[in-house]
Amino acid sequence: MNFSNRLKRCRQIKKEENPNWTQDYIARQIGVARTTYTAYERGTKIPTLDTVNKIADLFDVSTDYLLGRSDISDLDKSNEFDSIKEVNKLMDQYGIEDAAFFDLEKWKSMSPEQIRELESYFQYLVKKSKELEEKENK
Repeated sequence: MNFSNRLKRCRQIKKEENPNWTQDYIARQIGVARTTYTAYERGTKIPTLDTVNKIADLFDVSTDYLLGRSDISDLDKSNEFDSIKEVNKLMDQYGIEDAAFFDLEKWKSMSPEQIRELESYFQYLVKKSKELEEKENK
């Protein structure tokens, strides 16, 4: 598979997850015209090394993969569930800063009501975890 095919494949995989991953969207992200990006996918134009690096970063793949030097793509692992990645996405989505979650001073300043809510949430998590474990063991 050549560069243009790999590039198109990367975009199609991303587009399945999020329909906003159009040629126009990618072109804007890497700083080229849409017609230029389209030419990359068609194989009628070759991007500069700097642009190849931007594309690799955007798609979260290696330049070796894009250039055909490796068949290993992190996109191929997209069907594998990565709990840490998902938790980080949730933290980003809800504006939870990594350090804030582990900031003991913030925990110390919680009201009794907040502690009860936290306990309730922890109980819920433990219950769900046990239910999931029991389901997997059947």
